[in-house]
Amino acid sequence: MSASRDATPSLPVVTRSTSAQEIALLSDQAGAVIIRNFMTPEQVVRINNELDAPLAALDAGSRHEHELIAEFHGHQTKRLTNLVTHSKTFREEVLDDDLFHELGNVLYAPESGDWWLTTAQLIEIGPGNKAQMLHRDMMQYQPFVAMNKHAPRAITNLMLALTDFTEENGATRLIPGSQDWDDFDDVGTPEMTIPALLKAGDAVLFGGKVVHGGGANVTTDYYRRGLTIPMQASIITPEEAYPLIVPLELVRTLSPRVQKILGFRSQYPNGSPGLWQHNYADLADYLQL
Repeated sequence: MSASRDATPSLPVVTRSTSAQEIALLSDQAGAVIIRNFMTPEQVVRINNELDAPLAALDAGSRHEHELIAEFHGHQTKRLTNLVTHSKTFREEVLDDDLFHELGNVLYAPESGDWWLTTAQLIEIGPGNKAQMLHRDMMQYQPFVAMNKHAPRAITNLMLALTDFTEENGATRLIPGSQDWDDFDDVGTPEMTIPALLKAGDAVLFGGKVVHGGGANVTTDYYRRGLTIPMQASIITPEEAYPLIVPLELVRTLSPRVQKILGFRSQYPNGSPGLWQHNYADLADYLQL
């Protein structure tokens, strides 16, 4: 039987001045935490401007041949990947943000020892898009799902709002406390969710065990833009294969810590002499970074 789910909870709210330790603790306890003004208004404007053209070149909907996955992606939703190449502000400022890296270290250093980026996507939910099916992000790592709430931390999602997130335009919906349920095959019901209401520039941090999904966009003309940058333990394979898609000459312009979370430097999980290496030496040596 799952943990009690009767009360209607709310999400804790913090600011950038809150320590990474407290932010991570609140996220673990409640399931998610809202971080006000994670990005500046200027950063939001620049990222939107940089991503407008590649996003416009995309058609809404999924090209995936599997009907269930296409439904999951959303028929009026655009998902733009390879943001590292598309946005200078994203790769040089957001991915090199001190709080972002402090959060990654607090979340993963004690248990896993090292972490990297799962993916980075701009998700734009268009008018008329139905609510996304509820899910847990850790579902793509089946051995972790089998361990349910007892599993080590596999993935943690940081969702940044590039437009306001409202109840009407498809704000991400979550079930606080679902990370503590006994049965992870149980994803609850839409009626159990609450929206993460954000202003452009805000962020919401939630763990991979938390049931969530994009909300329905019931507006006629508002496009909800969110930028998702999930972090994951470096012992598992990322969703996006950055070393194969990001040009090395661009990578050389980035800081060492950004190069590492993109997979251009070796990973050092707890108990390991090193992963993702070349000739038992750091990958950065081979790549001359």
